[in-house]
Amino acid sequence: MGFTVLPQKTIGSIPGLHGLQFSNNHVNHNSGIGHCSLIRVSPFNHRSCLHWRGHFGSIGNEYLLQCRQQKSICVDRVNEGWKENWNLERSMVDAQRVPRDTQVDSERLPNMPCLYMDGPFVQNDEESNNKILHSLCSKGKINEASNLIDLMARRNQIPHLRTCINIIRGLINVGTIDKAAKVLTIIVMSGGVPDIITYNMLIGGLCKKGQLKSAIDLLEDMSLSGCPPDIITYNTILRCMFDHGRYDQAIGFWKEQLRKGCPPYVITYTVLLELVCKYCGAERAVEVLEDMEIEGCCPDIVTYNSLVNSTSKEGKYGETTLVIFNLLSHGMEPNAITYNTLLQSFCSRGYWDDVDEILSIMNETLNHPTTVTYNILINGLCKQGLLDRAIDFLDKMVCQDCSTNIITYNTLLGALCKEGMTNEALRILRGLCNSSCSPVLITYNIVIDGFTKKGDMENATRLYGEMIERGINPDDITLRSLIWGFCQEGLVEEAVEILREMVKRNHRIKTGTYSAVIQGLCKNDKVEIAIQVLDMMISSRCKPNEIIFATLIKGVAAAGMTEEATKLHQNLVKHKVLK
Repeated sequence: MGFTVLPQKTIGSIPGLHGLQFSNNHVNHNSGIGHCSLIRVSPFNHRSCLHWRGHFGSIGNEYLLQCRQQKSICVDRVNEGWKENWNLERSMVDAQRVPRDTQVDSERLPNMPCLYMDGPFVQNDEESNNKILHSLCSKGKINEASNLIDLMARRNQIPHLRTCINIIRGLINVGTIDKAAKVLTIIVMSGGVPDIITYNMLIGGLCKKGQLKSAIDLLEDMSLSGCPPDIITYNTILRCMFDHGRYDQAIGFWKEQLRKGCPPYVITYTVLLELVCKYCGAERAVEVLEDMEIEGCCPDIVTYNSLVNSTSKEGKYGETTLVIFNLLSHGMEPNAITYNTLLQSFCSRGYWDDVDEILSIMNETLNHPTTVTYNILINGLCKQGLLDRAIDFLDKMVCQDCSTNIITYNTLLGALCKEGMTNEALRILRGLCNSSCSPVLITYNIVIDGFTKKGDMENATRLYGEMIERGINPDDITLRSLIWGFCQEGLVEEAVEILREMVKRNHRIKTGTYSAVIQGLCKNDKVEIAIQVLDMMISSRCKPNEIIFATLIKGVAAAGMTEEATKLHQNLVKHKVLK
């Protein structure tokens, strides 16, 4: 095991992580899935048969199902839901038998209230029933389709795999998990192999229903069906166990899977440790980590960074220290992601002294600050209102030839405009135009919005023209900012021009935008233009509200047309637009 030597400063001097030295010499099951009883038949006895007893009403029936080699479907009980109505084609009620060469018209699906027993389908051959099954599936009649699959199973017919997969997924999406599980069982016993997506959907559905035992049973059967579980399968069940407070069962479950030959998936292992850390604390997570090494699951830096993120995000820096000690004891070193994770946590809480210590350590190691590091710092400083220091970091990035990106500038521009420092924001924007990091739509929107809120419509309009010259098309946000600014400054005619441009460009205009313009026009005694805007609003299929009509009535009355205002009000009341 190697030892890490750090010059002078270590993370142990950080108050938030007191006592930590970054060196390696400091080592301190509720319900079943289906309703079917499946009996294995010896593959050597091709002519063996199984009895199936069922009851329809008061009539007892006994059927004999001949088993096909490797494709037998043996069901010993009728689902209670079998009595539900099937909406099948009325024209098929009187059918006594569908010939083998019968073609099913997919456009003529039934609307029959109920079929007695199995209806005409009981005498159909496999091909005919599969055509009907496909037709039902294509029309979204998945309950009827699942019932037909039951019938085909009892008649030893093999339903089409792809159609069954679609039916299973449809049943899961509508929450009919038990039916979906039954259909899946039928296709597996028919020799079909469902895909991993379908299995994962069903396991996810069972977990949501709280049927954890059924989900685990299904997972155990997956490998036997030819579709072994994957990372998503295991992660889904582990999360379900933790959601139900079964922490020790989850840990034991993963150990058992590893002993059965499951690959030691690092992602699943990391998810397990994250959950243990979240629900049981970092100390227990480290214990599990040590135990899992015996089972062949070795942690990597991603695993440790996940635990650092989990503990530091909650401000549990004592637990973060424990995780980093364990990281060092395994001969690893923190990387840039480890440091950036800590910086994110410290910045969000305003622990600037700890931030400085982390930066000092990064500069003394091979993990120098990156663009991500500076973006974290600038974002944190901007949120705390420390703009001068944020600008200093931006200058430092440029001096150190650390590539800046548009995210860096947009973060800083947003903070400057929020503080009303629009001239500084404009200066940075001008610099961007002459650099390799060109401004984008959101960059212009940030600065234009800053100018409109400050009432500087001259600069806002100038920037609007510049962005169009640069080939950047304005969006709804750009134009709404301009309209709001013009209305606030009483420049309502300019606002109307922008509104017309929005209509011309087929932009989505909110009722509030129309309302602001109409109110501004009425306040400035421009009732005629306000009526034009109302007409524009109705033409664009945007429904005016009571506020807009009330504003218009007041505007008409204020313009000396009291009689017209009264008539307008009466008509609106008559048509129940106003009360």
